[in-house]
Amino acid sequence: MTSTKPRKSKAPSKLDAVDLSQRLDDEIYEQRLASLQERLQLMQQAYLLNDHKAVIVFEGWDAAGKGGTIRRMASVMDPRGLKVWPIGAPRTYYLKRHYLLRFWERLPADGTISIFDRSWYGRVMVERIEGFAEKAEWKRAYREINEFERLIVDNQTRIVKIFLHISPEEQLQRFEKRLRDPRKRWKLSYEDFRNRAKWDEYRAAIEEMLARTSTIAAPWHVVPANSKKFARVEALRIITETLCEGVSLEFPGLDPRIATEASKILKVKEDLISSMLGRTD
Repeated sequence: MTSTKPRKSKAPSKLDAVDLSQRLDDEIYEQRLASLQERLQLMQQAYLLNDHKAVIVFEGWDAAGKGGTIRRMASVMDPRGLKVWPIGAPRTYYLKRHYLLRFWERLPADGTISIFDRSWYGRVMVERIEGFAEKAEWKRAYREINEFERLIVDNQTRIVKIFLHISPEEQLQRFEKRLRDPRKRWKLSYEDFRNRAKWDEYRAAIEEMLARTSTIAAPWHVVPANSKKFARVEALRIITETLCEGVSLEFPGLDPRIATEASKILKVKEDLISSMLGRTD
């Protein structure tokens, strides 16, 4: 007898929908990068002055360009208000505790931004594929992660999640370049090659991760990264647009007390002091 029970339609692939052919020429790249970096500086100033805070999550394939994109951010921002957390295997201390603990401890204080180079999503990717988490553990992690991120957002913390997507062919080329360059050879690990052999398993895990943890409060942004320059600009565009929404990037007026002392000691002209204070009369 033929079953009349409707079949569940397969969710469309988020990775297949990404156009990996996108590129930027050098001149446009430099112009857009400079503009975005300037905006990042203004954004950070606004966050420091108004006690805003944010979390930026970078995930992606090995050699997808996470580090390079993060460097283009960190190089122009004040390190006193920015912390980059490179996430690897947990130490024994954390192995004996809930896996989210080490991320709770690294969430940003008021006025600061935390960048995670890999994150709590290891639970549903590497820990799932490599058997470091039991099936029941990584299956319930989707709910735990969504609740964790909801709590972050409810605590007035903005969150941006970037996944850098590359093709297996592009990854192989980057592995070879790293292998041949003594300055970049340190980036390669045994796990990089072992993980590559499980590409299809990781891809299935990534698709499920994107489908189950992209929420209204904390959506995923999948960025095509076969071109490093395109990926950097696109990732920074998404980050600045998200973190600047509803935030004034205007320079603050000068504290009147500072203006008074400056006029005495530096003999600054009155019209300049007035402009600093925001006066137009």
